[in-house]
Amino acid sequence: MTPGKRKIWQWIALIVIVLMVIIAGVSLYFNAKWKPLLTAKIKEVVYKGSKHLYTLSFKDIRLNLISGTVTVDSILLAPDTAVFNTNRKIGIAPTHLFRVKLARLRLRHVSILTIYFHKKIEMNDIILESPSINMIYNKVSEKPDTAKDQRSLYQRISKTLKSVHIKGIRIEDADFNYVSGATGLILNTVQHLNLQVKDFLLDAHSGDDTTRFYYTKDVSFDLAGYHSLSKDKFYTTKVDSLKGSAKGGYIHLKGFRMVPMYPELQFSRKQKTQKDRYDLSFKQVDFSGVNFMKLNTDGVLHAGALKIKQAEAKVFMNREMPPGHGDKSGNFPHMALKRLPIETTIDTLELQHVNVAYTEYNPISQQKGAVHIDQLNGRISNVTNDSLSLVKNHHAIADLSAFLIKAAHLNIRIDFDLLSADAAFTFKGNIGKVDMVKLNPLSVALGLVKIKSGEIQKMDFEVSANAKGSSGLMHLYYDHLQVELMKEGEDGKPAKKKGLLSFLANALIIKDANPVPGKPLRVGRISFQRPPGASFFNLLWKSVFIGMRETVGLGIIPMKSPEEGRKAVVKKMEERKEKNEPRKQRRQERRAERKAKRENN
Repeated sequence: MTPGKRKIWQWIALIVIVLMVIIAGVSLYFNAKWKPLLTAKIKEVVYKGSKHLYTLSFKDIRLNLISGTVTVDSILLAPDTAVFNTNRKIGIAPTHLFRVKLARLRLRHVSILTIYFHKKIEMNDIILESPSINMIYNKVSEKPDTAKDQRSLYQRISKTLKSVHIKGIRIEDADFNYVSGATGLILNTVQHLNLQVKDFLLDAHSGDDTTRFYYTKDVSFDLAGYHSLSKDKFYTTKVDSLKGSAKGGYIHLKGFRMVPMYPELQFSRKQKTQKDRYDLSFKQVDFSGVNFMKLNTDGVLHAGALKIKQAEAKVFMNREMPPGHGDKSGNFPHMALKRLPIETTIDTLELQHVNVAYTEYNPISQQKGAVHIDQLNGRISNVTNDSLSLVKNHHAIADLSAFLIKAAHLNIRIDFDLLSADAAFTFKGNIGKVDMVKLNPLSVALGLVKIKSGEIQKMDFEVSANAKGSSGLMHLYYDHLQVELMKEGEDGKPAKKKGLLSFLANALIIKDANPVPGKPLRVGRISFQRPPGASFFNLLWKSVFIGMRETVGLGIIPMKSPEEGRKAVVKKMEERKEKNEPRKQRRQERRAERKAKRENN
C-alpha cells in the first residue's frame, strides 16, 4: 500500500474511533443525566394520561445509540383501586381494569435521528416478552360520553409525528386472565399466547389502504391453552391450541371441549326443570376464507367454509324432572343461528367423522335409552343469519349420512327455513337393512317394548316439523317381528315381561311383517305433538319412532305424555317410600335388639 492510501485509511479509522467515542460518551451522558428524567417523564405521562387511575413502574431502562435499541425491564402497570372506587361513585369509572406485568420490552433498530429531524418513527421490532395481563371486570354505571373524539388515529398524532412505521411487533408467551372484580374469580384464561404483527404503518394514507388490517399487512396469532368456567358453573370450556391469520383468512382450532362439571343424573338433579346436558369434544375445527376486514369494518362474519373433524357430541335428558315452562325450540339449530350477536354467513359447513349420542333417562323403566348417530359425514350449505343473504336464499340444506344406533346406515336431508318464526323445517331419509333386536337398548328403556325377533329390509320417511310437532309418512319394510311388552320392575329391579299381554299383542296387535303376502304395503303415519321441553334431537327421533310404532301396530297403545309420565314417577316414588318405611323401621328395630343383646352379654 502506498503511503498516500495508508494515510487515508488511518484518517478513516481515526474518524470511526472518534465517532464511537462520541456515541459512547453520549450514551454515558444519557445514562447519567437523561435516564432519570426520561424515567420520571414516562411514569408521569401514564399517571396523568390515565387521570391518576394507573401507575407505571419498571426496574431499568437502557438505550444503545449504536444499535438503536431501547430495553425496559420488569414493567408493572397497576390500577389504583381507591381512584377507581371514587370514579365509580360519580359514574366515570371504566368497566374493565388492567393489571399488566411484563418481563421485558425491547425496541430494536430505532432511528433516533429520523425521529428528531423528520418527526418519523422508524424501527424494526417491538418485542413484549412474557406479558401477564389481568383484565378485571366490574359492573359499573357509566354516564354517556358526549365529548367522544371522532378523529382518526393519524389525526390525533399528526401534530407530533408525520408517520410511524414498525416492521414487526411480537408478543411472546403471554398469559391472559379475565377476572371478576366482585369475587376475584378467574372467569376465562388464555395461556401461552403469541401474537405477530407484520408491517405496521400509520401515516396520512395508510388508513385508506384496503390491503391493510388495522394499519398492518397481517396479524397472526397462536395460543396453547384456554380454560373458561361458565357463569352457571355447570360447564368448563377448554381449548388445546388456536391459530389464525388475518391475511391468510383462517382460524385453526384443536382440542375444543365443553365438559359438564357433574355426572349425568347428578347434573340433571341439580336443575329445577328438565335441561339438556351437553358433553362436547371437537378434535379439530377449521375456518377458511374468513373476511377479517369485513368483520372489522362492518361487524359481519363471513367464512367460505367451516370444517368440523372427529367430534363427539353427547346430549343427556332426565325425564324424571319437571318439564319446566320454557320452550326449547329456540335452541333448534336454525333458531339458535338467529340469536348470534353478529351477522354470520358460512357458505359451507362440513362435518367429518362426527359421533352424536342422544340419551334419555326414563324414570318408569329406570333405564337410559340412547340414540347413537356415528360416523356422521356431510355438508350444510348457506348457514346464515345475514338479512341480505336471506333475501336471496332463506334455506339451509343439510345432506348427511351416518351409522344409526350402531346397526344401520342412515341418509338424511334436512331443509331448515331460516326465516320461519315457528322453527319450521322438513327432513327425509332412508335406512338400510338392520336386525331389529339391535334396537332393544332404545325400545326397552324408552318404550318398555323388547324386540324378540325381526329384520328391517329398508325404511324411508318424509316429515314436516316445527316447534309444535311433526307430521309425515313412513314406509317400513320388515318381517318376522315378535315383541315382549314390559312392565316396570318393583323396588328398583329390572323391568319384567308382561306375559299374557305380550302373547295377545303378538297374536292380535303386532303385524309381524310389512307388506303381508298378498296385501299392499302399510304406510305409517307420523303425528307427534312436541312438548315445549323437547329438544331438536328429541323431535327427530320421536318422529321416526312413532312412525315405526304405527307401522308395526303398537300405535294403538298410547304413549304417556311427559306430564302423565312425571305424575306417574312421583306416584311410584311415593309408593316405594311407603313400602320402604316399614322395612327401614324393622331393620332399625333388629339393629337395636342386637345391640341390646351385646350389651347384656
